Amino acid sequence: MRSASQPPPTNSRADASAAPLLAAMDLLGQRWILRVIWELEPGALGFLELRRRMGNCSSSMLSVRLQRLVETGVAIKRADKSYELTTAGEELGRALDGVWKWSERWSDNLEGDLDADGG
Repeated sequence: MRSASQPPPTNSRADASAAPLLAAMDLLGQRWILRVIWELEPGALGFLELRRRMGNCSSSMLSVRLQRLVETGVAIKRADKSYELTTAGEELGRALDGVWKWSERWSDNLEGDLDADGG
């Protein structure tokens, strides 16, 4: 029997079945990725407009993140040089909607806890 401190073998079913989720979490965990998806969700944007909406994200970082989203099939760069979400990107946005709703409830509860503590 394997001890709890040992990782599962690399050929285990659990490892293989978790691979897509872990890859998605790695992508979404990169700084600015979720924000880019958020900004593109309503529709295509040119680089300059997207950069303006991104606040303190540098142009070079935005370029890197957009390239990553294009490489992974979440976004495309259109002929007019604007960026938009692909069908997969739109599906991701819908999947994240539940996280958004949860975060609003969580934030409200957190604020209520802070108010109750006087801080």
